[in-house]
Amino acid sequence: MPETVFDRSHPNPSLVATALDGSSLEPFWLDGLDIPSWPALETEERFDLVVVGGGFTGLWTALLAKERNPDARVAILEARTVAWAASGRNGGFCEASLTHGESNGERRWPKELELLERLGLENLDEIEETVTGRGWDCDFERTGTLSVATEDYQVDDLRAAHNGTTELFLAEDAVRQELDSPTYLAGLWSKRSTAMLNPGKLAAELARACAEAGVEIFERSPVLGIDSNSTKDTVFVETRTGSAQADRVALATNAFPSLLKRYRLHTVPVYDYVLMTEPLTDAQLASIGWGNRQGVADLANQFHYYRLSADNRILWGGYDAIYHYGGAIKPEYDDRRASYETLATHFFATFPQLEGLRFSHRWAGVIDTSTRFCAFFGAARQGRVAYAAGFTGLGVAATRFAANVMLDRLSGLETERTSLQMVRQVPPPFPPEPAAYLGVQATRWALDRADHNGGRRNLLLRTLDAAGLGFDS
Repeated sequence: MPETVFDRSHPNPSLVATALDGSSLEPFWLDGLDIPSWPALETEERFDLVVVGGGFTGLWTALLAKERNPDARVAILEARTVAWAASGRNGGFCEASLTHGESNGERRWPKELELLERLGLENLDEIEETVTGRGWDCDFERTGTLSVATEDYQVDDLRAAHNGTTELFLAEDAVRQELDSPTYLAGLWSKRSTAMLNPGKLAAELARACAEAGVEIFERSPVLGIDSNSTKDTVFVETRTGSAQADRVALATNAFPSLLKRYRLHTVPVYDYVLMTEPLTDAQLASIGWGNRQGVADLANQFHYYRLSADNRILWGGYDAIYHYGGAIKPEYDDRRASYETLATHFFATFPQLEGLRFSHRWAGVIDTSTRFCAFFGAARQGRVAYAAGFTGLGVAATRFAANVMLDRLSGLETERTSLQMVRQVPPPFPPEPAAYLGVQATRWALDRADHNGGRRNLLLRTLDAAGLGFDS
């Protein structure tokens, strides 16, 4: 089996061990984050809208609901603390795509791809307008994304995407002038479609804006279940210590099991692992360049994503995607030494000139993966409950779009958003165990084989493609 560039490079294991030694097992974005805390729900209350989940999806839904109707009584019920899950653990890539990339959108909704791309860019523009107009401190930078080829077969796809304006193909010398790695063969700079930000700070600003708008936030209030009365005019929401009655409910639980039984198999939780370096010195930064500060991703199925923080640390994540039998989510899964060692090894293969740099933080986050690899939308209780999940690792911007979709539906509005096939169609669920586990492991193996075989997809992957379940990065 042919080797990839990462197989051919062999950084010293002691270099990797030293770089990881002493790193803190916690998300960098949440370490020392200045964010208020809120009480648990301990009484029985009545609300116009209850939002379950205090991550990006829930925070945007609550804030936009108050912007639409300032007099509405809106509550957020969060099981732990605001942004403790995926919203505080991601890479901080705020991408316009609603479909997890153009190729995924083209495969599934070719007739409305142009509309989906426009709506995605408008959504990102509106996020930037909100951040700028409200003066939010979240390190927002509209840098775009640099896609890099590390294998010969990837170069032609990048060249074909060049349009001379927003999508710029960079040959080997040109891409290494942008960011210098001996692994790069070519690049594509997508200049408009992505911003970098600090997701922890964004969540903090969203939560503060919600509170200032009158949203009532309750932390450590896990929702145990929802129900509705026989006349369907009230939804009952039960927490561990209190309860709420609501006219409408928006569910924003993402990777965690849906409170609606019909959607419990529509997502699986997949663990993604991340490293953050200590701040680079001026000399270290000069050795790699990166003057335009783009977010970066390579092009394998098992891909890496990386970017600079505001204080010039390098966030380095991806590659491994780990699913545990039964969709289990446990704290002990956060510290997977093998994944961190693999990431560190690939980091120094990419940037050998940074030998001696150490990692300050390591962490894991759970991705809410759906069978179509982008968000889907559901409803229940005669339209009084709305649901969005399945962002599959590309939700920092798309959660705001999802919030508007849920609010449109809960208000009974027929809009450009709700008319989309992408919104109206619910993807097929994953099979129950043990088939889910076996299927995920077989697909991971097949994707790895494709990466080691010039990108050629085997019978399993071609079958999944034909069934509308295929994935490439």
